[in-house]
Amino acid sequence: MLPALWVAKTGLSAQDTNLTVISNNLANVSTTGFKRDRAEFQDLLYQIKRQPGAQSTQDSELPSGLQVGTGVSIVGTQKNFTAGNLQQTGQPLDMAINGRGFFQILQPDGTTSYTRDGTFHLDSNGQVVTANGFALEPAIVVPNDAQTFTVGADGTVSVTIAGNPASQVIGNLQTADFINPAGLQATGNNLFLETAASGAPQVGTPGLNGFGTTLQRTLETSNVSTVEEMVNMITTQRAYEMNSKVISTADQMLSFVTQNL
Repeated sequence: MLPALWVAKTGLSAQDTNLTVISNNLANVSTTGFKRDRAEFQDLLYQIKRQPGAQSTQDSELPSGLQVGTGVSIVGTQKNFTAGNLQQTGQPLDMAINGRGFFQILQPDGTTSYTRDGTFHLDSNGQVVTANGFALEPAIVVPNDAQTFTVGADGTVSVTIAGNPASQVIGNLQTADFINPAGLQATGNNLFLETAASGAPQVGTPGLNGFGTTLQRTLETSNVSTVEEMVNMITTQRAYEMNSKVISTADQMLSFVTQNL
């Protein structure tokens, strides 16, 4: 019975971690540009008591053998980068990417991070920054006397100045894409960092070569489905209860042995 206790223990631990992943998804159901996680399970090592294919006699072999599993573990979490819904906000500094790509954000240490959150603001110098004050890359600086601020589908940023109705281009947005976005490292604040698993960023013009177009006055909502997460939470709870029942049953069997022998 002792092996059953340890196997059930791994099940409890794995389901506890799975519930943590689900709760994080639900907590971020309203987070702009958030991408949901999925826990990935994997069975642990097996105890091979009778090798499949071993000779049972000189002229016959075992068809399946005897293999006893030792439990389960969570080996990773998979980011789901399917697009969230696009929501009109009416704010000129709100932007979304309709398709593949990430906005590039310059970190205080000089490194570049990436995000799908297009909630931007202006700092005291007129530079376009995130809610945490990190600058959009390439830098976009809006003149103090700008009357309008327009971002085209190809990332062209233009303004109109008081007394001059003609628009003036002040910059061009460049977005980045990755061969394996799921390999990006999530650092919080809606930001991701490049890793060896994600591959090097491919920077390009929105709308060209497979890059998504930029949409102004629009934000991408979280891609978390509350109904799906609730169903996952129920199945996780039931799996946790079943593993708890295994521990209780094994304990009762051990109790029976100790009291009757």
